[in-house]
Amino acid sequence: MSQAQDWKPLEITAESAGVEATPAGLAEFVGDTERISEMLVREKALVFRGFHVDPGTLDPVMDLLLPNRLAYVHGNSPRSKVGSNIYTSTEYPSELTISMHNELSYAYAWPSRLLFFAAQEPTTGGATPVVDGVTWLESLAPEIRAAFAGGVRYTQNLHGGAGLGKSWQDTFETTDRAEVEAFLKGTEAEWEWLRDGGLRVIQLRPSTVRHPVTGVEVWFNQSDQWHPASLGDDMAAELAQILPEEDLPQSVRFADGSPIPAEYVIEVRDKGLDAAVNVDWRTGDLLLIDNVLVAHGRRPFTGPRRILVAMSD
Repeated sequence: MSQAQDWKPLEITAESAGVEATPAGLAEFVGDTERISEMLVREKALVFRGFHVDPGTLDPVMDLLLPNRLAYVHGNSPRSKVGSNIYTSTEYPSELTISMHNELSYAYAWPSRLLFFAAQEPTTGGATPVVDGVTWLESLAPEIRAAFAGGVRYTQNLHGGAGLGKSWQDTFETTDRAEVEAFLKGTEAEWEWLRDGGLRVIQLRPSTVRHPVTGVEVWFNQSDQWHPASLGDDMAAELAQILPEEDLPQSVRFADGSPIPAEYVIEVRDKGLDAAVNVDWRTGDLLLIDNVLVAHGRRPFTGPRRILVAMSD
């Protein structure tokens, strides 16, 4: 049996935790923050189930699991802010799959933890697949790993209020250009303000990283999601007729500027999804993941699925 089949998130219930099946019982259990940190590094992902958490009782638990809740600054996926650094999960058509990725892996800094909360389970489908980053890396063909060894270059074109993709105002949660520039100066990014009021950001990033505690190397980039091949042949061809690659909302190349073959990113995408384990949601569930050790995605669904997400360093 493969490592991908062997590994799955650890499910924690009131019975296994030895506490009451209430939000207060869960808060009691996760209040031992050192134990939770050790468990998360060891297990990589934890599912808390059956504690009857709802939006009104979420904050005390979230404060313990995410001691330094972060804003989703420089995030590229569409989502809505619904509380104090609490967001909806990526707002993407329900019939489509979101491929595996580590949150903000294209950025200079990324959250170490993500916490998902099921405010409402979907009618069907809608699982959050999770994949062990070591397994994902080892599943890739040697020539792909070698090609990516030098890292990748992400290009992001953020409009100034109207256009394809996200605006720079939404992305950086400000309308102040000086604040954006101050943020970018600390990220080793290149950027330029465009004549149409938009902003272009270019970042060179590694394709793999090592976990700060365990030292294991994991696949850690979003080349497949930023590559036109991920859009499908028809949509990619349509966009190519409208915009050159350098003007797309987002695009990616190898760090030296050479193009990434479409077949490489398709294999990356498919291997990640194939190795993933589904976390099927029940209303009130929480999923805590180590954002370096584990990548996540989303399966298609029907019904009014509502998953909230927050993150911390």
